[in-house]
Amino acid sequence: MSAWVLPDHIADVLPSEARHIEELRRDLLDTARSYGYELVMPPLLEHLESLLTGAGSALDLQTFKLVDQLSGRMMGLRADSTPQVARIDAHLLNRAGVTRLCYCGPVLHTRASAPHATREPLQLGAEIYGHAGLEADIEILTLAFDCLQAARVQAPSIDLADARLVKALLADVSLSPARLSDVHAALAAKDSAELAALTRDLPQAVHQGLLALVQLYGDAGVLAEAEKTLPALPAVREALQSLRYLAQHLPAAQLSFDLADLRGYAYYTGVRFAIYAPGASDALVRGGRYDEVGAVFGRNRPAAGFSLDLKALVAVVTPRALQAAIRAPWREDAGLNAAIAALRALGEVVVCVLPGHESEVDEFHCDRELIEVGGQWVVQAMH
Repeated sequence: MSAWVLPDHIADVLPSEARHIEELRRDLLDTARSYGYELVMPPLLEHLESLLTGAGSALDLQTFKLVDQLSGRMMGLRADSTPQVARIDAHLLNRAGVTRLCYCGPVLHTRASAPHATREPLQLGAEIYGHAGLEADIEILTLAFDCLQAARVQAPSIDLADARLVKALLADVSLSPARLSDVHAALAAKDSAELAALTRDLPQAVHQGLLALVQLYGDAGVLAEAEKTLPALPAVREALQSLRYLAQHLPAAQLSFDLADLRGYAYYTGVRFAIYAPGASDALVRGGRYDEVGAVFGRNRPAAGFSLDLKALVAVVTPRALQAAIRAPWREDAGLNAAIAALRALGEVVVCVLPGHESEVDEFHCDRELIEVGGQWVVQAMH
């Protein structure tokens, strides 16, 4: 095998895609900043116990692990940035009020999440800490939706669920971690037969409630149906009320509910959401409420947020036009060099054509050229 062949599901990003990803990154971070979110940059690797504390087995299995040659301790390459941002909120900032943070950086996965997915997503996200009310959920969902609007995603649709439903149904039964994981997997896959087999010895109300969740997906009528078919538990009522309230305050978009949706990481504690778009094989955005994500760092604050993969996002949006640029000759000419420097200082892209390369093209659309007229260097439209 050639030394330059990359591992499976790892790829170089070439100029056209890289340019588009970078433009999206800037637009989305600017959108988050317009809401008052502050940028943080967590490290790519940490001590394993810090990186995985409280994160659950799913994140553990997705995390690359290595030995620190300085300390001999186990370290991990992050598979998700949310626990890191929770650590920053809890330990480094330690603010009393609401904290809004955003981030963008690569994460690494031991396995790809789908057949054609990358193992090196470029994860962008936002988190809001310190407010337990649904106002925070609405803000984070609205921000996620606005980010997709900034990316020019066409016809996004929002799918809502709530982690409290399954937790409420299973609150009084004891299941091994392996069996609980199997139940969650059957719910996510809507595998009624497998779910029935896994829960046949549970109390009848729990068994029937879990089977009902598999069928509870669709439009707003799902919430009324859930009130009829699910056990009348306080946590169930609260979850359904939250979903109804959010549905009344969300941006204009196609809205649906999937009350059995448990995909993603295990730290969600309340409302969770996924945003889809035509052409995407999976959700472009996932997020929700995870109030206990900071508990392991000694600060159990209310929290809600979302994340998305810019590499997946760029694959489903219309490519952007090339950036307009000015074409200039290459010469040892002080006047020319001064003119080029002045244009670049104004924010223009000036591409100097090196000798012998006059016919080459690149990632910039040179619609103007710098030419000498009467001893002065001026910009003219190219014909």
